[in-house]
Amino acid sequence: MTASLHRELPVPDGLEGSRVDQALTRLFGLTRTAAADLADAGSVLVDGRVKGKGDRLVAGSWLEVELPPPPGEAAAPQPVVGMTVVHDDDDIVVVDKPVGVAAHGSPGWEGPTVVGGLAAAGYRISTSGAEERRGIVHRLDAATTGLMVVAKSERAYTLLKAAFKERTVDKGYHALVQGHPDPSRGTIDAPIDRHPKHDWRFAVVSTGRPSVTHYDTQEAFAAASLVSVKLETGRTHQIRVHFSAMRHPLVGDMAYGADPTLAARLGVSRQWLHAMRLGFAHPADGRWVEFTSTYPDDLAGALGRLRDEA
Repeated sequence: MTASLHRELPVPDGLEGSRVDQALTRLFGLTRTAAADLADAGSVLVDGRVKGKGDRLVAGSWLEVELPPPPGEAAAPQPVVGMTVVHDDDDIVVVDKPVGVAAHGSPGWEGPTVVGGLAAAGYRISTSGAEERRGIVHRLDAATTGLMVVAKSERAYTLLKAAFKERTVDKGYHALVQGHPDPSRGTIDAPIDRHPKHDWRFAVVSTGRPSVTHYDTQEAFAAASLVSVKLETGRTHQIRVHFSAMRHPLVGDMAYGADPTLAARLGVSRQWLHAMRLGFAHPADGRWVEFTSTYPDDLAGALGRLRDEA
């Protein structure tokens, strides 16, 4: 693998008050998306502290950046084991994503991606969007399984991006959370931003972006509850952050306070979260289409063990 390029310099006076991603774009000629991805990956330091893409710079501060290596011969697309196509037409392809697969490539990620898997399988996707995330209109965490739609036509890309922005897409998740949320059905309305002490995490912060999560308990067990979740907003790690803030972190989600002993007993090695349902207006004719998914084996197994114990 070609090594990354380390760059250090003082923040110029002309970039006083600029966002980190904006400054990287001006200083190094990166796309805004690439600059944001570098910050998200923890590759930007100011005076020795990791900074997020939206943080503001102070002139004279010492900026350190790990830039991606210069482009060489593009790596061959790699098939993704376990990723299935549940729908395919001229405008869209809907996939059921397995664990350990990112939506698209980003600095620091060397694993499989939805984009790479589709390319390896011979699917043509939209050329809209940044190079590394062409056709991607929404994302799931690498450890979250379930349904994603990818745009194949340029029209589909434009319309689906607008639909996600305008919140007209119906996204349904199932999550296994520790304990029993009270009330058993409700809404979490709490702003989210980067964690004030751990830049790689997110948290409920009074100055964060508005974030709304609706939930409904489907089954209650001795130590956990299966909840259905519908997002009104789509912040990074929103479901994980909101349930952690309620003191009911997702089973297996150690980054947000899950009990490792419960996860080990249930055989869960990552956050128990699955994108069960995805509905939207089809870009070709506006008709409503909806897709559903079943639990992958590891999540189904954990739920089965809880039911056997009940």
